[in-house]
Amino acid sequence: MKSKTSITLSRDLLEDLDRIFGDSNNRSRVIETAVREYIKRHIRDVRDRQDLQLINENAASLNKEAKDALSYQIKR
Repeated sequence: MKSKTSITLSRDLLEDLDRIFGDSNNRSRVIETAVREYIKRHIRDVRDRQDLQLINENAASLNKEAKDALSYQIKR
């Protein structure tokens, strides 16, 4: 279900939007797509920051475990 809303954009942005994507009938579709992509990117960035924080918090333990696992490998 779609809801009607109103947003304010600068005139130059609207001119660029119309020049690149065509008449104003496409504006809603283009803006909706852009916002969806922005939200996906934001969610991914938050998840990546959280993952990096977990890795950094556990780096010493993970490095110790990796070193231990490597010590079991056969040396050539």
